[in-house]
Formats: sequence, C-alpha cells, structure tokens
Amino acid sequence: VQLQASGGGLVQAGGSLRLSCAASGRTFSNYNVGWFRQTLGKEREFVAAIYSSGGTTSNADSVKGRFTISRDNAKNTVYLQMNSLKPEDTAVYYCAAGRRYGYSWTNFDYWGQGTQVTVSS
Repeated sequence: VQLQASGGGLVQAGGSLRLSCAASGRTFSNYNVGWFRQTLGKEREFVAAIYSSGGTTSNADSVKGRFTISRDNAKNTVYLQMNSLKPEDTAVYYCAAGRRYGYSWTNFDYWGQGTQVTVSS
C-alpha cells in the first residue's frame, strides 16, 4: 500500500484543517488506518485510528472531541478532521496502514510521507 498524506498547513488557534490520506496499491479496504504525529525530538504520538470497515474508531485523549477520523473506501481515502486546533497540535502528521490495530505505531506497516500542521497562537 502506498499512502499520500495531504491537507496540512498554517492555521490560527481555534481553526480547522482536514487531512487526507490517499492510498493506492493493494485493497485499501482490507487495512486499518492510523494517524500519528511527531515533533522534533519527541516520539511518534498516536492521534486516531479507524478499522478497515470504518465501524470502529479510536482517538487519543488529547484530541477527543476535537478530531474525527473517517474513511471512504470507495475513494481509498482516510480523513482526519481537526477542529479547535491548539498550538500544541503543531507537528508533522503521518497516516499509516496495517492489518493490526492499536495505539502503537508498531501496529502499522505502511506509512505516508507526512504533512506539516502548524497552529499559531
């Protein structure tokens, strides 16, 4: 599976962005997908994940109530809608796909290149 993340940018605190993760290659609907983020000098952090069918999702406590993950298997795309953004959300955001599911980045085998999100105060 090849993944391409997009939609990042610069936004003021309180604003919104929608990230997209477009997949190609293998049957995307067979894979669970996660979003992770990372800032310089810090470990990769779980943000959200969604099962292959889209029926179950998980969110990190730090983004609950603000971020929503969804997918459109017909379009081979997973989305991360980010609302009420805070400066601490600033990071490079990565999407990843895999057969396993969970909060650890080790559960995911295929990774996109990352998209920068910067939230100004």
